[in-house]
Amino acid sequence: MISHFLKLEWKQYFRSAHWQKGIAIKVIMVFFALYFIVSFLAVGVGGYYLLKKEFPDQDPLQMVNAYLLYAFLGDLVVRYLMQKLPVMNIKPFLILPIKKSKLVHYVLGKSSFSAFNIFGLFFYVPFSIVLINEGYTTSGVLGWLFFIILLTQANNFLNFLINKNNKAFVIIAFLLALCIGLQKFDVFDITVYGGQLFDAIYASPIYALLGVLLVVILYNLNYKQLRNQVYLDEAVSQKVVEAKSADLSFANRLGDVAPFIKNDMRLIWRNKRTKTVFLMSFLFLFYGLIFFTQETYQKMPAMLMFASLFVTGGFTFNYGQFIPAWDSAHYKMLMSQGFRYRKFLESKWILMVVMTSILYFLSIPYLYFGLDIFLMITCGAIFNIGFNSLFLLFAGSFNRKRIDLNRSGFGNTQGTSATQFIVIIPLMLFPMLVFWLLNKFVGGNSGYIAVAAIGVLCLLLKNYAMNFIEKKYIKDKYVMINAFGKEA
Repeated sequence: MISHFLKLEWKQYFRSAHWQKGIAIKVIMVFFALYFIVSFLAVGVGGYYLLKKEFPDQDPLQMVNAYLLYAFLGDLVVRYLMQKLPVMNIKPFLILPIKKSKLVHYVLGKSSFSAFNIFGLFFYVPFSIVLINEGYTTSGVLGWLFFIILLTQANNFLNFLINKNNKAFVIIAFLLALCIGLQKFDVFDITVYGGQLFDAIYASPIYALLGVLLVVILYNLNYKQLRNQVYLDEAVSQKVVEAKSADLSFANRLGDVAPFIKNDMRLIWRNKRTKTVFLMSFLFLFYGLIFFTQETYQKMPAMLMFASLFVTGGFTFNYGQFIPAWDSAHYKMLMSQGFRYRKFLESKWILMVVMTSILYFLSIPYLYFGLDIFLMITCGAIFNIGFNSLFLLFAGSFNRKRIDLNRSGFGNTQGTSATQFIVIIPLMLFPMLVFWLLNKFVGGNSGYIAVAAIGVLCLLLKNYAMNFIEKKYIKDKYVMINAFGKEA
């Protein structure tokens, strides 16, 4: 029966119109997947020797063990935002003599082979082989690897239990940030206790069986939850959801753009994909930690500028690149209203500017890394507000792909076209190039001044830019209506 399910899904996937339309995008996604696989393999094979070289007095395995709790907490946060339960079209099967338990077991079993569970293996498996080759106990390493795989599967099933619970996500994200903060300021070091846990698994592989118990418990909880939902009346019934309205009266002070701002805020919070973009924007705040804490990047100022742009630009990049496709479901209705197009565009611009400003305020703790780093983040924020926000609005006039807001953001290329890849050049490479050239050949603070000056200049020319962008949207109005009216 399982093989039959797989054959049906295979045929459904490759016979769909979406597959035929999106081959180019899928090729790009394959290249990205190969890139991550090669990266994980390289770290898995060379990680042991790199740690041994940099920290000759410490055990590489113990160093990895110390940070595994962070890895699994971070993995859970990313899964919440990006992973969705693999589903199949079960409605036709509900009228057939097929046990519902088999359908549920198939869906849960399929989730075990998601990319989130597989990519990590390209690090852990080669790392384990290197450990055995370097003289570590084979039984201990295999027990350790087995426990890691089980914890990965436990994260997989735990995510499906909490995926629709925003409070659970906030708690996990807060716990992760709290642990990092407490360790940073030498208040409490969770790596000590996390390291002891995984060291114990290596010392006594029998403890790895605790992972089996954890996976079985979480699997059964998921099974019971899904089994109660696999009924024909559940599948065909129309769900009535009571809309919860929030008090958005504070936006009225924005004048004519207030109705559009309110609609955008409701759209962002009520739909899965836009909510994912919104929540991920705050995760981009921590992007700088990857670069600002490494001595290697201190000699590569252009890469520091790259990180600085991301710290405050998470929302602008992820939300702005799909304007106006977020409104594609009701775009025809919007265009039939008697409002000036400029107000619609300005609402998007204000939303990006406000979110960039909020993220900039939240980035103040980066002062810990020095005034130069925070100055670079400030320049990046000004550039995001001035240049990037306006450029993304202009690039949006070339968007022709409809977006289903209820679909998850991860692995979902819906709404993606060549436009999203082309805009990366001016958004990221242009400020990096400007900063690098002036910093290398002029020196001083010239790089900072140039990047910030471009942002300020664009702000001063905003009205002219908005007029130009508005004319472009009006010119392509009916082409976009026709494109968004087609099913994705």
